[in-house]
Amino acid sequence: MDFLMFFLKLAEWLVYQLLANSCYRAAMKVKNHGFFLLRNHPSHKSPPHDQLPLFPTFTKCSLNKDQETLVCDIQNTLLLNSTSFFPYFMLVAFEGGSILRASLLLLSYPLLLVLDHELGLKLMIFITFCGLKIKDMKNVGRAVMPKFYLENLNLQVYELLASATSYGIKVLIFTRVPRVMVEGFCKEYLNVDDVMGTELHTFGGYFSGFVSSAGVLHKHKAVKEWFGNEKQPDVGIGSYGLHDQLLISQCKEGYVVSKEDGKRSARTIMPREKYPKPLVFHDGRLAFFPTPLATLCMFLWFPLGVLLAIIRLCVGIFLPYPMSRILGGLTGVNITIEGCDYSWENKNKQTGVLFVCTHRTLLDPVFLTMTIGKPLTAVTYSLSKMSEMISPIKTVRLTRDRKQDGETMHELLSEGDLVVCPEGTTCREPYLLRFSSLFAELTDEIVPVAMNTHVTMFYGTTASGLKCLDPIYFLMNPRPSYHVKVLGKLTKELTCAGGKSSHDVANYIQKKLGDALGFECTNLTRKDKYLMLAGNQGIVEEHGKSKKIIS
Repeated sequence: MDFLMFFLKLAEWLVYQLLANSCYRAAMKVKNHGFFLLRNHPSHKSPPHDQLPLFPTFTKCSLNKDQETLVCDIQNTLLLNSTSFFPYFMLVAFEGGSILRASLLLLSYPLLLVLDHELGLKLMIFITFCGLKIKDMKNVGRAVMPKFYLENLNLQVYELLASATSYGIKVLIFTRVPRVMVEGFCKEYLNVDDVMGTELHTFGGYFSGFVSSAGVLHKHKAVKEWFGNEKQPDVGIGSYGLHDQLLISQCKEGYVVSKEDGKRSARTIMPREKYPKPLVFHDGRLAFFPTPLATLCMFLWFPLGVLLAIIRLCVGIFLPYPMSRILGGLTGVNITIEGCDYSWENKNKQTGVLFVCTHRTLLDPVFLTMTIGKPLTAVTYSLSKMSEMISPIKTVRLTRDRKQDGETMHELLSEGDLVVCPEGTTCREPYLLRFSSLFAELTDEIVPVAMNTHVTMFYGTTASGLKCLDPIYFLMNPRPSYHVKVLGKLTKELTCAGGKSSHDVANYIQKKLGDALGFECTNLTRKDKYLMLAGNQGIVEEHGKSKKIIS
């Protein structure tokens, strides 16, 4: 009964917020000269270009050390093609919430097209955040959103902000979107001094789905409150929209980002090498920017994708390797084999060959097995029960105890060929993590294998989600691809048997694989990845004992 009363009160509050306020505004519009006349009144829409205040384009902005503050918005200014913030709300709904929440947000899109901007923003906020845990939003803001913000960052505007920072000018962001969605990225990647945005109401570690009592932030009013009546920002940057025009009119100097400068083009897209910080790690399942149309295509594909993933799994599990490669290709799985060197084959060898692979997904050993056409044993630091059940090859768990793991791998090598991924965890971007040197101490029969993947819809790895679904999500892609390049076996002089240290061997192989793939080698480890993406060291407690999270 108490739950029912709470639900009724929540429904009543929702009706008031979405309907009563809307009806009141509609009545006020009718009262003041009629609804349609007012909608077309110049004060209620962006003025035509020939009537705009004479704000020059931001490319003419010249900063100097005498200036103290610069204000701008992230929407329509820092981000390209961001007239609608719907894709970023979809990211929060899907990655931080669930597929059901994301579907509700997509279904609301036609309604968003007919609602005014403020009411539409409130509706997106309610669907996206109602009942969402605050910690889940923090995880999405830290591990998922930066990738998409960086990919849509306006290079020219960012360079202006970076120039302001180099002059010691304080950079402030004023935006109507929820502050929790943008603050982490702006402060960590753009080095802005402060972010003012719409505040959300919370209760007991959850978002209620409503904005705070202050309401949706009005940028020009927020600037006045921040600086007071006696001081103005030195520089303001905005778009041709009405709210941005009001914002930059509060500044001593105002500049605008034209529609052409706000579109994706060769001069506005941020290349990876110019990212404010290298994007080595990121999380989340979605591999595409979830615009309404792209999200609709994803939902239409989802049932077929699940069925296709099951078929592909069955093909890989039950059929011989040559046949599984052929049928896998017919279902859309693309395996590219480049320059494979089979010099490692030696039928008279006493021990097995150790294949040292880059680690892109849990399926790396499976695709290597299909490539060379012979069964291999894979060692992993941990693996979900489901992944073990569906694996078409033998898998053996390691314990991260160096002595015990060395003995286990040495025994496995005496039985046959072995696959190891010395990075210890997956990495999606063109970087190689630091290689563990343990493998180099076991044998001088070492074959480096360069592996890379490409997906268009779903990532087959996760740091904070359900690991057991990693193979499913990878195989749900319309056309997942694997690039496999088996390099030549290391000569004895380059192994520990030739006098090299295990660390030298590991570093040499890392560099060789990096060169083969065009990847950058790093000293980052599995611990660094989980600290960034999940806020922990990749360890969970189970029955009072420490247990490593799946790599």
